[in-house]
Amino acid sequence: MEDLRVTIVQSPLHWEDIKANIAMFGKTLSAIAPGSTDLIVLPEMFSTGFSMNAKAIAEDMNGEAVNWMRKTAAEKKCVLTGSLMIKDGNNFYNRLVWMKSDGSYETYDKKHLFRMGEENNTYTKGTKKIVVELKGWKICPLVCYDLRFPVWSRNVNQAYDCLIYVANWPEVRSYPWRQLLIARAIENQCYIVAVNRVGKDGHNMNHDGYSAVIDSKGHYVKETTPNEPTLETVTLSWKALEDFRKAFPVGLDADPFELK
Repeated sequence: MEDLRVTIVQSPLHWEDIKANIAMFGKTLSAIAPGSTDLIVLPEMFSTGFSMNAKAIAEDMNGEAVNWMRKTAAEKKCVLTGSLMIKDGNNFYNRLVWMKSDGSYETYDKKHLFRMGEENNTYTKGTKKIVVELKGWKICPLVCYDLRFPVWSRNVNQAYDCLIYVANWPEVRSYPWRQLLIARAIENQCYIVAVNRVGKDGHNMNHDGYSAVIDSKGHYVKETTPNEPTLETVTLSWKALEDFRKAFPVGLDADPFELK
């Protein structure tokens, strides 16, 4: 098993402006040499911000934003992931796209829709988690509000090695964001990669980032400087993860349950 190189992209977002966001991220990611990272992680709804204006601006899976992801993943020779507002048939989804360098992809539709922001009135919730593989690592990507629901995130029989959360998590709730990320790492004995945006959205709500990489003991490998755009590549150690799991196999005493 090889270590995994993960690039976190903490950034402001242009409100409801797909072209501006694609141009901005294109410029930001130009600093990454092809083949220098295995995975690039963008925030939630990276092409629009956390907007409920899906009827007016959502694209389908052949839209400009997804095509940009396909082109960029091929250029950088890595996986590129983040969530977008997507129109699929008659429904809209807050959809995470796991774009591979060969142009193939997998998707995860956000399960827990943020009712306090009326996300549940605009988008259709997903029903299935996914676990993707990269360099032998098993990775479970989730979206923002999913963080508050430990049963949905639960690592049953070490189904995954890393949890990813992409987010538009506002500054007013940054304390629970930081605590819950640590809790998810400890209880699931996995790495956490969490990428949040910075800056104000279209509702004048500020986001302070606090993007992070956390190890299976709950220790920070990296926490970004709040309120500042950040592009940084962090290496996840397979040996450190495996050694801790073998030395402290708490999963053997986990309570069985069925998720309905």
